[in-house]
Amino acid sequence: MRRRISWLVLATTSVVVVSFVIPLCLLVRTLAEDRAMAAADQEARNVALLVSTLEDDPQLADLVGDLDQRGVPSTSVLTADGTVIGSDTDMKSDADVRRAAAGEGFRVVDGQGGRVLLPVVTGSGTAVVRSSVTPEELHSGVAAAWASIIGLGVLLLGLALLVALRLGRRVSEPVLQVAAVAHQLREGDLRARADVSGPEETRELAQALNGLADRTVDLLAAERATVADLSHRLRTPVTALRLDAEAVSDPGLSARLGTHIQALQRSIDAIVKEARRPVRTDLAASGDLTSTVRSRAQFWSALAEDQGRELTVSLPGHALVVGAATDDLADLVDVLVDNVFAHTPDGTPLEIELAADGSDAVLVVADSGPGISERSPDDRVGSSGLGLDIARRTATGCGGSLVVGSRTPAGTRVEVRLPRQPA
Repeated sequence: MRRRISWLVLATTSVVVVSFVIPLCLLVRTLAEDRAMAAADQEARNVALLVSTLEDDPQLADLVGDLDQRGVPSTSVLTADGTVIGSDTDMKSDADVRRAAAGEGFRVVDGQGGRVLLPVVTGSGTAVVRSSVTPEELHSGVAAAWASIIGLGVLLLGLALLVALRLGRRVSEPVLQVAAVAHQLREGDLRARADVSGPEETRELAQALNGLADRTVDLLAAERATVADLSHRLRTPVTALRLDAEAVSDPGLSARLGTHIQALQRSIDAIVKEARRPVRTDLAASGDLTSTVRSRAQFWSALAEDQGRELTVSLPGHALVVGAATDDLADLVDVLVDNVFAHTPDGTPLEIELAADGSDAVLVVADSGPGISERSPDDRVGSSGLGLDIARRTATGCGGSLVVGSRTPAGTRVEVRLPRQPA
């Protein structure tokens, strides 16, 4: 915006300056020519007066010679008897002189300079006085005047550009401030608000952005309240369903119902946890995946030891910052590890590996269990898949991916790729 305003003001000012500079330069040139020709005309009239007064006086040649030696302008006389007085010896062959000898006084301005020719009628005939100005004398001082005018024009353009830059800064700075607040909102700071200042349009934009931020907070709060209320309402019928399942006399049927109810309970708990998560983590954030995996691995190590599982953790020696909040990263790791504990027998080894692969951070959670395709029907029915959906949503939400596959010779391998950010 600042650049466009500067170019617009500079272009407009250039048109105005050029519109004045060119005519002014032409006017200076014309004034210089008129000044030189006026001096030549005055000189010619003075000499013509001498010629008419001292027609046959021997002093005429000396007087005209003295005037001609001054050089500005150069003046010569062609007498009625054909004698040339002065330095211009070509007067006899000059067509303008013959024209003036016919009785016509005039001036000529061309590429050879300027000339004033005056006929003088004497007793012996018509004499011609010619006063000449060279091109340099005709345009004396024009170059300096043009340089001054052009320099003044350039100075005006510079001042206009400076004013345009300051004006553009006053217009663009409020817009940049609004953009900075928009970036803060995008990064998860829902408390950021734009300063309503600057031009009317910028104030309107700031007010609209602030209103959008307020509306976003209200919608997120309302959505979470609705989900939390719904999940709490589901707890009562689930509890009643568990009590009814325990009252079933058939042990097999009671066990299957209990498995289904546990899966339903886990789903409801996940929904409640998701609903109670702080609103600020809904938007883009950043977190250190290395420290998060380390802390969650320490948390699960106690259960792994209790179940006789060999837990292998491989972490890099530096931070891997990704575009997800720390709470989201912790939930992602917990979901992947919990799937291993929930769907593999006790004693099944578990491996957690984190490494950097180019611009990505790669998290692999693998086990040596029966694998996804070889799980028992009861395990497949009891799994809601909500945990992996939450993990996949966390990965894709920051531009990553989650892939579930089989491990050779047996087991399950889950790979999560998350784009890295500057530490």
